[in-house]
Amino acid sequence: MGAWASELDGADVVINLAGRSVNCRYTAENRREILASRVDSTRAVGQAIARCARPPGVWLQGSTATIYAHRFDAANDEATGIIGGREPDAPASWRYSIDVAQAWERAAHESVTSRTRLVLLRAAMVMSPDRGGIFATLLRLARLGLGGPVAGGRQFVSWIHERDFTRAIYWLIEHDALRGAVNLAAPEPLPYRDFMRELRRAAHMPIALPATRWMLALGAWALRTEPELVLKSRRVLPRRLQESGFEFSYPRWHDAARELVARA
Repeated sequence: MGAWASELDGADVVINLAGRSVNCRYTAENRREILASRVDSTRAVGQAIARCARPPGVWLQGSTATIYAHRFDAANDEATGIIGGREPDAPASWRYSIDVAQAWERAAHESVTSRTRLVLLRAAMVMSPDRGGIFATLLRLARLGLGGPVAGGRQFVSWIHERDFTRAIYWLIEHDALRGAVNLAAPEPLPYRDFMRELRRAAHMPIALPATRWMLALGAWALRTEPELVLKSRRVLPRRLQESGFEFSYPRWHDAARELVARA
């Protein structure tokens, strides 16, 4: 830990986004890795900062918008959002994601000192055209004609364009009044059926086959991922960012989808 402290001593900013991808089957081993990669790295960074003679001015720590409840009735912002885990209409297995998110943030709070401003980045899905990312997966489904509504398609999708994510990081560094949890999500989340419709239009794919829950479960098994990633309704608003004056370059999925498809 001393070596880490020497590297961070005198730094202006520390950004920790470490964490194993959740795009996998939630086997016992993968669950351990998902949790440990987040909590252990956060504790290590926090302990190193605590040892600094000249600690960083700000620590931007990764978190996730998945911490909020699965809901359709209203959106979740930082002030009024409901932390998930007790939803009556969500499978018990979804509780794991909430437990990870809470443990992740708790590890940061336990380590931070009063000399360093802590910002928890409750990020939605970051959309970029890079290979292996969530956008590449969704675009592939759309181009194969598999981008129709899943289980009715009512579940909300929260997202953020990669450029806005990067711009928000710089904004958070520069604005000292922002500390604690901050939602990094575009201001217009939309239902999955509408989200995929806009993506299909951007990709010039008129065909869209719908899928039921059992079809999704089968597809998720084949792709070695979890149905929760599609079925959970994530309706998140960036209230604190917008109230601080941040303006999104891509507030609407319509425009973001077309720009991303053009670069994919």
